[in-house]
Amino acid sequence: MSADETQPSRPRTNTRRSLVEQEIYESATRLFAERGFAGTSFQDIADAVGLTRPALYHYVRSKDELLARLVSEITESAAAEIAAVAERADLSPADRVHGIAATIARRQGSHAARFQLLVRSEADLPEEIAAAHAAGRRAVLRLLAGVVAEGVADGSFRDVDPRVAALGIIGMSNWVAWWYQPGGRDDLDAVCEELAGLAVGGLRGDPARPVATTPAEAVGALRAELDRLQRLLEG
Repeated sequence: MSADETQPSRPRTNTRRSLVEQEIYESATRLFAERGFAGTSFQDIADAVGLTRPALYHYVRSKDELLARLVSEITESAAAEIAAVAERADLSPADRVHGIAATIARRQGSHAARFQLLVRSEADLPEEIAAAHAAGRRAVLRLLAGVVAEGVADGSFRDVDPRVAALGIIGMSNWVAWWYQPGGRDDLDAVCEELAGLAVGGLRGDPARPVATTPAEAVGALRAELDRLQRLLEG
């Protein structure tokens, strides 16, 4: 048989491998969520996908490798996506903050279980994976705080501590992972727009109410806005 005759089988092989790898990843993520990272063995993952332990090694080397993929998907790719918004010179600081807040909220609403799993497993993360996770979180904070600082400098935003403001916006957007229910009564796009609007509005300030001068006051104001949003969502 010639090389040309065998060539068509390669795409099918690659497709099958990709499907099996995705099934392994999804099963591992589910098991990590149910049992915790430390409580899930490599054999548990093999059993979940119907493979022997030796066969599983043909696809992944360890459960650490699966966890590293999860961290990369949740933190590193998020930082890259947010950087693409933060570095757009054609957008105003307000538009970039809006875009970043909406991006975070949408990612958390779309992958809530994975984000919750990562948060719950932080204490069990291997050192190298924990370092990558921390680096991704720092990158997001640095990018958003930088955009807020630009807005303060050009007068778009009131005089706030950019880091405190960025932490508040990230916390508000991340919280979507705990209360948003896919397929429920809330539309994710509408939720993202509402939260992004709250983020920008908080930075601009409302002349009808006093401006927060301490982190505690800023957090209190943010909590009040979240309570208002929850009441709206509950009808």
